[in-house]
Amino acid sequence: MEVINTIGRRKTSVARIYLKAGNGNITVNNRTLDAYFPFDLHQIVVKQPLVLVNEDGAYDIKINVDGGGIKGQAEAIRMAISRALCEVNSEFRGPLKKEGFLTRDSRMVERKKAGRRKARRRFQFSKR
Repeated sequence: MEVINTIGRRKTSVARIYLKAGNGNITVNNRTLDAYFPFDLHQIVVKQPLVLVNEDGAYDIKINVDGGGIKGQAEAIRMAISRALCEVNSEFRGPLKKEGFLTRDSRMVERKKAGRRKARRRFQFSKR
């Protein structure tokens, strides 16, 4: 099996992954998964597609991720791994699509507007 390269995005995070057959080593920005994501919930989010199709521990994954925060990065990685698994075996597409792992979540933070305190929040109005 050759190396499969895919990309995943969430908010302002972009994750590029390289998936190949192996024994389950996952490295994120040249660090181990538990060193990069110390909180267990983010590790679970990253591994969700692998657990769903019973392929946990079957592939070595090298991940480069940048932009956004920890949660956005974890969800971008989840999308990239899901796309790579679909390239490995087309039978995985059904369950991954049903869980929503192949859908790009395009919600992003709205920009701040001029004359406002935040994107929509106005300054306090004073009549007198």
